[in-house]
Amino acid sequence: MEGISHRMVKVNGIDMHIAEKGQGPVVLLLHGFPELWYSWRHQIIALSSLGYHAVAPDLRGYGDTEAPASISSYSCLHIVGDLIALIDYLGVEQVFLVAHDWGAFIGWYLCLFRPDRVKAYVCLSVPYRPRNPKMKPVESMKLVFGEDYYMCRFQEPGVIEAEIARAGTEKVLKKILTDRKPGPPCLPKENPFGIYPEEPVTMPSWLTEADLSFYATKHSQKGFTGGLNYYRALDLNWELTASWTGAAVKVPVKFVVGDLDMVYTTPGMKEFVNSGAFKHYVPLLEEVVVMEGAGHFINQEKAEEISNHISDYISKY
Repeated sequence: MEGISHRMVKVNGIDMHIAEKGQGPVVLLLHGFPELWYSWRHQIIALSSLGYHAVAPDLRGYGDTEAPASISSYSCLHIVGDLIALIDYLGVEQVFLVAHDWGAFIGWYLCLFRPDRVKAYVCLSVPYRPRNPKMKPVESMKLVFGEDYYMCRFQEPGVIEAEIARAGTEKVLKKILTDRKPGPPCLPKENPFGIYPEEPVTMPSWLTEADLSFYATKHSQKGFTGGLNYYRALDLNWELTASWTGAAVKVPVKFVVGDLDMVYTTPGMKEFVNSGAFKHYVPLLEEVVVMEGAGHFINQEKAEEISNHISDYISKY
C-alpha cells in the first residue's frame, strides 16, 4: 500500500498493531465494525502526502492487535486507555482525531474523557448521543427497535459468531460492507444477514475483491468476538460513565455522514443531528456535512471527498 509501514507497539498492557505513513502532526484514525486499519488506506496516503503523520491502529480485539478474552476488557475506559497510551508512545501532546462507526463511539469517549489530547475531531457516521440516566442502552434499544435489532442480537456470546460461521465470513463481510438498506438494521433469526445464493451481491466500484479478501483473511484468523465485545460492553459503559451524565464534549468537531447511512436513516437520528440537539451536547460542533448518495462506509466509498473534508478542517488548526 504505497509505503505504509507497520509495527507492533505495547500500549496499556496489550500489543497493538498500527499502520502509519508520513511526518508531521499526528492524525489518529479509528476504524469501526467489522473493519480494520485497512479501511483508512486511502486517507493514510492522502494525509501523509499533505504533511501529516497518519496513524491507523487495529483497535483492541481486531486484526493483528491483541484480543483479551473477557467482555469487560472492552469497556470505553480500556479502549480510551489504549489510545492515550498510543498517543504517549507517539510522543505528542495532541492529535487530530478522525473516526468512523465504533471508532466514532470511542472517539466521543476520548474527547469526553481527555479533551486535552485532541486538537479537533472529524467524526464520520455516528453522532454523540448523551447518556440516558434512566435506562441501560440494550434495554432501551430492545424497547425502541425490538429484539432483532443488530446491537441486541450481538449481545449473547457465541450466538452471532456461529451464525457468521454458518453463512461464511467472506459472504457476511461482503453483505455488511455493501448493504445500503436504510436503518435501523435488524437481523432476523432466519437468515440474519439476508444472504441468498440466487441473489449474488454485486461489488461496488469502491470495494475490490482484493479488499474483501484482506478483511476476510484477517477476520478468519482472529474471529469476530473481539469486535462484538464492544457491543457486549454497552451496558458496562453506561455504568462506568455515570459521572459524565449531562456532560458536553468540548472539542472542535466536524461531522460527516452519508444520506443513505443506516445510522443517519434510523428513526429520530436526522432530527437529532439537524435540530440543534446535537450541537447542544457538542457546543464546538462547527459543521455538519450530509453527503448525497453515500452509504455507511463513507471513508471507503467516498475516499477522496472524505480525505478532502478531513484536510480542509484540520488545516485550520
